Amino acid sequence: MPTTDHPAYQSPVPASASPSTTQVLRRFRVVFNAVRSHFQQIETQAGLGGAQVWALSLVRDHPAIGIGDLARFMDIRPSTASNLIKTLQRRELISMAKAPQDRRNVHLHIAPAGLQVLQKAAGPFQGVLPQALSKLPAETLQRMDQDLAALIQFLTIDDPAGKAPMTGN
Repeated sequence: MPTTDHPAYQSPVPASASPSTTQVLRRFRVVFNAVRSHFQQIETQAGLGGAQVWALSLVRDHPAIGIGDLARFMDIRPSTASNLIKTLQRRELISMAKAPQDRRNVHLHIAPAGLQVLQKAAGPFQGVLPQALSKLPAETLQRMDQDLAALIQFLTIDDPAGKAPMTGN
């Protein structure tokens, strides 16, 4: 995948000049297109949406995980995690068992068919954006967080949108 060092992504504005709105928008497009392309590739390979593949990988990596913990790992609402799990269970990619100590809770386990799906898909299962962000220094993340918070103040958005997984759809 081309990086921002690639000539197609270079700004006509010199590095010393302040970036224009167009240049910043262009960089957002690069990020969004990278995310969308990654999840389209996963969906083509695995036959599942990106969030479903991520959830499946977490069930594999954390045997007996519950829906609440899955929701916390993915930073989504438990109801959203439950919907993801229902789809995976319908497709027989995972199994559910009642927790022996508290029958209200369930333990999730990956099925052999789920393992086969994950073998077909190229990672990172959580997506390219979280992976890239995890490689940035803490100071850069802090600055990005502050700058994005300032940008969000100018947007008219649905507040829960921050809890929706980026799936490329």
